[in-house]
Amino acid sequence: MKILQKYFTDLSDIQILQFNQLEELYKEWNAQINVVSRKDIDELYMRHVLHSLGIAKVQPFKPKSKVLDIGTGGGFPGIPLAILFPDVDFYLVDSIGKKIKVVQEVATALGLKNVKAAHIRAENVKGEFDFIISRAVTKMDDFAKWTKKKIRKKSKHQLKNGILYLKGGDLAEELINFPRATIFDLLNYFEEDFFDTKKVVHIPLKYKP
Repeated sequence: MKILQKYFTDLSDIQILQFNQLEELYKEWNAQINVVSRKDIDELYMRHVLHSLGIAKVQPFKPKSKVLDIGTGGGFPGIPLAILFPDVDFYLVDSIGKKIKVVQEVATALGLKNVKAAHIRAENVKGEFDFIISRAVTKMDDFAKWTKKKIRKKSKHQLKNGILYLKGGDLAEELINFPRATIFDLLNYFEEDFFDTKKVVHIPLKYKP
């Protein structure tokens, strides 16, 4: 928890309480359903929570924004971001039902009124969003196909509406079909070695009615 407060110094008492609850909740659920790798559960705050919040360093979300988290798994990056931005609506989806059950239970336990979670394939999601977020669920070519017709027309953030994707390693080949992509190195925001190769990729998407 200290690592979060190191980089996010203006958390409210409620947010600190909610972030503090994450470890116990995920350890409890992980014993039943493996949503976080066994080796990572002891480093939950750096490898999952802070990593998720890297998106917030690249682009803080404004109130009343709508964000779609595709392939959320156990709730990353959506749950930590929903704690950080209580006035933003988050829709967390995954094709694996038991993982969405964990997301729903964690969101309920934390009292997150701004989280909706559903067991649904990404391409079947209805609605329009300011940003579509995810954490390395598939190659960008495939991910971009899932986002079609899901972007709001009007942008109100510094970055244009589109994809914010947590990814690691050399992305040159994977992003060859996305000339408008911008790569943000998380090492510019977090000093821990874990973030040496971690990045946020922003890809602006055009509104398509």
